Amino acid sequence: MNSTGINKKRRVVIKLSGSIFNISDTYAKQDSIRRYAKMLVDISNTVQPVIVTGGGEIARHYISVARSLGSDEANLDIIGIEVSRLNAKLLVIAIGDTAYPQVPENLEQVTLAAESGKIVIAGGLHPGQSTNATAVLIAERIKASRFLNATDVDGIYDSDPNTNRNARLFKKLTIQECMEILRTESSMAGTYKLIDIVALKVIERSKIPTRVLRSNVSAIKHAIINHNKFDVGTEIVVVEPIPR
Repeated sequence: MNSTGINKKRRVVIKLSGSIFNISDTYAKQDSIRRYAKMLVDISNTVQPVIVTGGGEIARHYISVARSLGSDEANLDIIGIEVSRLNAKLLVIAIGDTAYPQVPENLEQVTLAAESGKIVIAGGLHPGQSTNATAVLIAERIKASRFLNATDVDGIYDSDPNTNRNARLFKKLTIQECMEILRTESSMAGTYKLIDIVALKVIERSKIPTRVLRSNVSAIKHAIINHNKFDVGTEIVVVEPIPR
């Protein structure tokens, strides 16, 4: 795991949907963040959670306004990163002493933070890179035992479940099948959904066990505690190529 001997727990990287920070009612928002904070503290008794927070509606709002004012995509990416880091800071505050006190801003800082053995909360790291891709790169860098991508839906469907009530949830998909389903997604700032091609490529090369599931306190906790069961979300499977 690491050479210092400080932390012997397996590491789990969780990408949290920015939607948990979106609630317009202040008290409801506080309750949402507190519930996630408590869940992360609870699971930290058995694993070391390393979290990447999305920007959510707040980031999309700022990106939309900046785009209408003439901003280029590079600056829009930076705006999204800054908002995701503010969301990360809120979660650090809610968790308290169990969390690493700083929000890392690059992979080196994430690695050092993970060596502390505490819960690590990061936002975006690099312009042009979704928080999904960021989370997978972190999982690869810190040798995480698995990656959970917590989204606004129950997993990966054959069509948008928000517009098609007959959409079918996949329980298991290969990397290649995911790429086929997701290949039409936009790469513009603020439009990343579920998981993107860059993230899938990193999952493929690193063979990180990956699951896409709903960003829900009980679902995430269940996936961590029952990590050998595959009854929530969509499992992404890396298929080894057949030798020629």
